[in-house]
Amino acid sequence: MDESLERNLGEQPIARIMDARGLRAGDLVAASTEQITYKMVSRACKGRRLTPHVQVKICNALNAVTGGSYAVEELFTY
Repeated sequence: MDESLERNLGEQPIARIMDARGLRAGDLVAASTEQITYKMVSRACKGRRLTPHVQVKICNALNAVTGGSYAVEELFTY
């Protein structure tokens, strides 16, 4: 495993979007048709590096709850 890979990347744009819309992790979990957890959403907001597959699941859940059309690139800076 590469020890030089930074895992904690600071607050991500998804956190600001959720805050601006008054959304909480539970809103995304409830709206998701895929299996996501509160922990996944929390890690996404805090900037903990997620796999591309989990990023897509989080993006799909956000789009479902907001009716928006956000892309993964808009939600994560890595």
